[in-house]
Amino acid sequence: MRVWLPLVGGLWGLGWIFQSGPGPHGLARLIGLLLGLIGLAGVILSRYTLGRSFSVAPRAIALVTSGIYSRIRNPIYVSGVIFLVGLALIVGRPVLLIVPLVLIPVQIIRARREAAVLEAKFGDAYREYRKRTWF
Repeated sequence: MRVWLPLVGGLWGLGWIFQSGPGPHGLARLIGLLLGLIGLAGVILSRYTLGRSFSVAPRAIALVTSGIYSRIRNPIYVSGVIFLVGLALIVGRPVLLIVPLVLIPVQIIRARREAAVLEAKFGDAYREYRKRTWF
């Protein structure tokens, strides 16, 4: 339920906004749908891979280095930004691109806090993981 419910809800919501939402129906809207689907899939896949290690506040439960986490340290943050850019394109409101631009520095700060917690708990293992992954 932690994965399937958000996936179904996200797909339904994205489909509804794509079909019924404001904005022109054209290439930008299709690109937005593609980005929205990629972002949603990234968030769901990342959340699934984390399993019980997921938490809102930084906690060092386990060092997850498999799946999407073998390439990106913070794929939920990256995927969330991709999703929001897609959503802005779907509704045809370029001003909404301000939201991801404001969110990016916030996510960087959160990622640094999480990194400090993980490094304190896992030490060299985390530092090695950090060397071979992006963001």
